[in-house]
Amino acid sequence: MTYPEERLAPVTYLPGARPPEGPPVAAAQPRSAEFRTAESDHDEPVSLRDVVADAVERDTERARKRAENVALHALTRRGMSRREVERTLRARELDEETIEAELERLEGVGLIDDTALAQDLVGRLQERKGLGRQGVAAELTRRLLSPAAIEYALELVESSDELARAKELAEARARQLRSYDRETAVRRLSGYLARRGYDGGTVRAAVAHALSERSASSVRFR
Repeated sequence: MTYPEERLAPVTYLPGARPPEGPPVAAAQPRSAEFRTAESDHDEPVSLRDVVADAVERDTERARKRAENVALHALTRRGMSRREVERTLRARELDEETIEAELERLEGVGLIDDTALAQDLVGRLQERKGLGRQGVAAELTRRLLSPAAIEYALELVESSDELARAKELAEARARQLRSYDRETAVRRLSGYLARRGYDGGTVRAAVAHALSERSASSVRFR
């Protein structure tokens, strides 16, 4: 292949030296950087812009895959809110664009859903931990759920069901307070229910019910 830059330069011989027979021989000049990048007539010059663009694309793809792996690993352990996943990704020092793209992907495939998670937590917090409305709200907030999801989930907490649950908890707890006088039993039962997030009216009704049940069964509170 002959390049435009490869022009022949004249050759100077030392005194007494004879030039070889045949056409004159000249040294080839170096090819330009543009033509050095081409190995055949079909190759095209590679610009610095193309090189940088390729590098950026590779870095972006690596960051995307890393974000996906981090998020999926975290979600295999438990359900997480959008902000919990976001916090996990930020802890890995991923850039904002990568984090937002991964969050949108996870929401798009249904792997994060604040409303569904809030509904599930309400049931488990009430049944397994016996929490009242205020206690449920505090736990949902701690899990970084969106305000809209929390509000919707709390609408599922029925006042009648909450009172019934508080009465059951108070009755069970009252059996452990048989050696206490009524005033002490009231104070301890009230604190026990309040710490679980039941409001004042529900606490008073549940405590009165539990202690009246014990009285009817001839349980003495000294």
